[in-house]
Amino acid sequence: MTLNEYQQKALHTAASKNKHNEFFHLVLGLVGESGEIAEKVKKLVRDHKSNLEKLDKEDIAKELGDVMWYVATLAHFLDYNLEEIGEKNIQKLSDRQKRS
Repeated sequence: MTLNEYQQKALHTAASKNKHNEFFHLVLGLVGESGEIAEKVKKLVRDHKSNLEKLDKEDIAKELGDVMWYVATLAHFLDYNLEEIGEKNIQKLSDRQKRS
């Protein structure tokens, strides 16, 4: 599946761009889901002395999927497809690397 195909499938479960406060819902949802990943890592540090063998990778993968959904829907809200976002990011990283 391409990034754009994923985005189109994800949008089947998204609210309309015209829904009141939808932009804020998407931004706060993205931050919240990212925070859930951070919280799981915090507990790994606290409860398992940062032992990565104790990391529940499947659980993190599920949370990454939630982050991906918010990225896809937020990009759509801003009239971008995911491949455009990816291309812009690679260009930014490439430019940064050239300056280093």
